[in-house]
Amino acid sequence: MDFPLIAVLAASLTIATPLVWAALGAILNERAGIMNLGIEGTMYAGAFVGFLIAATSGSAWLGLGAAVVAGVMAGALMALLTVTLGVNQHVAGIGVTLLLIAASDFTNRLLFATGSQEVTAKFSRLFSGIPFFAQYPMTYLAFLVLAPVLWWVLRSSGFGMRLRAVGENPEAADAAGIPVARTRYAALMAGGGLMAIGGAFLTVSLLGSFTLDIVSGRGWICIALVIFGRWRVWPVVAGALLFGFADALQLQLAITPLFSGIPNELLIAFPYLVVIGALVIWGRGVRYPGAYLKPYRRA
Repeated sequence: MDFPLIAVLAASLTIATPLVWAALGAILNERAGIMNLGIEGTMYAGAFVGFLIAATSGSAWLGLGAAVVAGVMAGALMALLTVTLGVNQHVAGIGVTLLLIAASDFTNRLLFATGSQEVTAKFSRLFSGIPFFAQYPMTYLAFLVLAPVLWWVLRSSGFGMRLRAVGENPEAADAAGIPVARTRYAALMAGGGLMAIGGAFLTVSLLGSFTLDIVSGRGWICIALVIFGRWRVWPVVAGALLFGFADALQLQLAITPLFSGIPNELLIAFPYLVVIGALVIWGRGVRYPGAYLKPYRRA
């Protein structure tokens, strides 16, 4: 029996796509010194808003744009709580996640009593006739545009240098004339938009529908990926691909007769165990950004 390696590798890219969008958004947040535990809720809101607008307007692009707006607003809310009001970042992030998931579920049940609707307008795969390259537009944008652009922004641009300065030492950044609060607001709002795109990918590209618990913990995986990648773009992308490969592999094994004796629950847990193992091995001795989790108040 031939193992469908090309199919597994292609599926790995697809599965990794929402993780790349959301985890790179989290890098922006955490490089500014803010740990955003609202990532799960932001992805969830992006998935629902993208689905809702795409379903009602008939345009996948409008759905994606609306999801970005929802993500930016979620990032602004997180910034208001943590930057302006100085709320504990753990509490604020979990609160944002619970609020956004509850609001999305409530609105979904209010508008769609069945709990699941199909999106008639969704993104189609590009190069559909070519194995491995038959991917969605957001997959190509994530790996060929977002990752290299964000790598350059964080490494070489003025904004990236200000962002890193604020995340390492906000007191020194403030003394140098860098607006700490404004920089953190920008990072949280931009990061929220990227996280929401990761969620919208699930509804307006991959599945074409919205169901409860559609994000299924991907936001928490992204938090682990950022630590695994040590706040650097390409290692985080590699971590997302590792998870994507492990998930695609378990899906293939589940339908392979040779592995029919393996409990399904163990196969489902396999990609998460891979991430935990990678985090244990490569996550030790990590140097966090200097101002990580520390609120800043101008004296």
